[in-house]
Amino acid sequence: MKSIFTLTLSPAVDKSTEVDHVVAEHKLRCAEAKFEAGGGGINVSRAIKKLGGESTAIYTKGGPTGDLLQKLLNLEYISQLPVECVNWTRENFTVVETTSNQQFRFGMPGPELYEKEWRQCLDLVQDVNRPIDYMVVSGSIPKGVPSDFFVQIAKLSREKNARLILDTSGDSLRQAMSIGVHMLKPNLNELAEMVGRDLNTQKEQEDAAQELVHSGKIDVLVVSLGPSGAMMVSKEGIYHVAAPSVRKRSTVGAGDSMVAGVVYSMARNWDLHDALRYGIACGTAATMNTGTGLCKKTDVEELFKWLKAK
Repeated sequence: MKSIFTLTLSPAVDKSTEVDHVVAEHKLRCAEAKFEAGGGGINVSRAIKKLGGESTAIYTKGGPTGDLLQKLLNLEYISQLPVECVNWTRENFTVVETTSNQQFRFGMPGPELYEKEWRQCLDLVQDVNRPIDYMVVSGSIPKGVPSDFFVQIAKLSREKNARLILDTSGDSLRQAMSIGVHMLKPNLNELAEMVGRDLNTQKEQEDAAQELVHSGKIDVLVVSLGPSGAMMVSKEGIYHVAAPSVRKRSTVGAGDSMVAGVVYSMARNWDLHDALRYGIACGTAATMNTGTGLCKKTDVEELFKWLKAK
């Protein structure tokens, strides 16, 4: 299998629990809390591990919560290259109300990174002394990091002949596109922002995606359609895969699981249509679990088999 690296500038320790009812100003008796490593690229690495693959996670960590983050990744046997930071790693909190199955998600802002810290992330990528076939960069840019950071990552990826996978949004994404990206994973709103117009019909969405691919700056565009699945556009064509209908218990990490499934498939030289099917299976499987548990391989394989048959 080809090598996969992930980069997470704003990771988190994800805490999750359950309670019968969420009622304002009442003391709520919660179930035992679960603690899991979180953040875009870290979730991709965790999901790849659950699928039976390997990757190396580059991430920032600071304070006691950063130490806990590293310990949690060690428990999952994730290969790591952490960058020590002054400010503490953030925590996120998710509560599921069991009587309604509603999920309440509290995402905390990421800590500021200092120049020495974000530059060390670039240096780690630069100094890796083994091939990087796929470089997955997922999540937001924290305070203190320049908007052209992803441009620098794109240049490094090109120098190392790595295929860059970006799952982010905003101005930093548009800047990185000027250098060239192997795969992007926007949702419909982000796709509309990228082309600067509303996309109300399927044809408009397909035309917009093809426009970006034919610009020569993106090889593969995977557009998340939420419960409807996803659309993949490349020079090979347009693929639509509808998501299987399952009992949804959590949406945390579903998008990251989908990215993991697609990249893991690509690293095994699968064709793009099957890579999208596998990614949809991973994203759907993640919604079947509570908290931030991501996908289970047994669920993924069953869903993938169903999608192939369909």
